Amino acid sequence: MSSRGKTWWGQRFIAALEQQMDSGRLQRGRSYASPRRILSFEIDAKGVVSATVRGNINPYFGVTKEPRYQVAIQLDPIPAKARKTLIEQLGGRADLVSHLLMNEMPEGIDAAFAESGVGLLPRSEKDFKRTDCSCPDWANPCKHIAGVYYRLAEQLDHDPLLLFELRGLARNELRTELARTPLGQALAPLMSEDDQAPLEPVESLYPPLRPVADEVTSAAGAWQQQALDPQGFWRGRVPLPTEPEAATGQGPDRVSAVLVKKGGDFPPFWDRDQSFIAVMDELYRRIESKNRRLL
Repeated sequence: MSSRGKTWWGQRFIAALEQQMDSGRLQRGRSYASPRRILSFEIDAKGVVSATVRGNINPYFGVTKEPRYQVAIQLDPIPAKARKTLIEQLGGRADLVSHLLMNEMPEGIDAAFAESGVGLLPRSEKDFKRTDCSCPDWANPCKHIAGVYYRLAEQLDHDPLLLFELRGLARNELRTELARTPLGQALAPLMSEDDQAPLEPVESLYPPLRPVADEVTSAAGAWQQQALDPQGFWRGRVPLPTEPEAATGQGPDRVSAVLVKKGGDFPPFWDRDQSFIAVMDELYRRIESKNRRLL
């Protein structure tokens, strides 16, 4: 399995390619996924992937000038008759609707697609409408198609809803249809409430100071009384302050996780193999734990 697929859907996407190619062309195809090789890469409104790939000069085969090959990849679109059934299947489950409205790929989406009689992720060469390359290689897919395919898998890691566009279902159309379902009407306002909330200016980032003069005077008097009474000092007539209770629940001072999750596990600015949401979750837990010890 290639390491380019960071997510489960990216790995499944790569697996469909690896089932169609021999190991030699597959290995060379990985090297063609770099920006040095792929000079242009775009996806049109119909889900057709077009790319220009830089080839190699090989005088032995009469190639004395650097070639540029045109590659096109297109998956079979979802039939129009199956779209209504698919939206009903997706819109009937709150977990699927909430994740899709937040640009996330839910793990149970394959089952919903199976019930509607269509597939989302390609499983074999039958799921591809076309895989074309202008190179002279007789094999299909060739190493240039494989390179573009690997680049596409990287795009899917950062943008899972791109899979729907490759199947001919635009993301705006998907979100609109899901928002019209009963569950979508209930969940859509919650998904966008943070974006619609107006920003209110604050005078200070720190909480206001409270008067503590009386508390200091009282505490000073108690410690002075202990100093005059050695037995009272060791017995501890003035109890030590108790440890504050740990905050529980979703209070007003907690950061909403919706903002972090909206970009998905691998947002465009995130280039690490670990999930961005998992890293942020661990970071918030550490900050919360550290601040609790300092209180």
